[in-house]
Amino acid sequence: MMYKHDMKQTFIVKISSCQNGTWQGKIVWADENRSQHFRSTLEMIRLIDEATKAVSESQVKKASNK
Repeated sequence: MMYKHDMKQTFIVKISSCQNGTWQGKIVWADENRSQHFRSTLEMIRLIDEATKAVSESQVKKASNK
């Protein structure tokens, strides 16, 4: 079943260095005032993916409770 996802998230990505062909830095969830350091570009993408999945799942639960 497909649900429309209206909630948008804002991430601030601060790149502190580039070593071994990948980025290292910090990602900030602007809406939640939460931050986490990452050691690779792949790790940064996974963090964003996990955060957006968590929001999507909470929207589905809210919609199913109505």
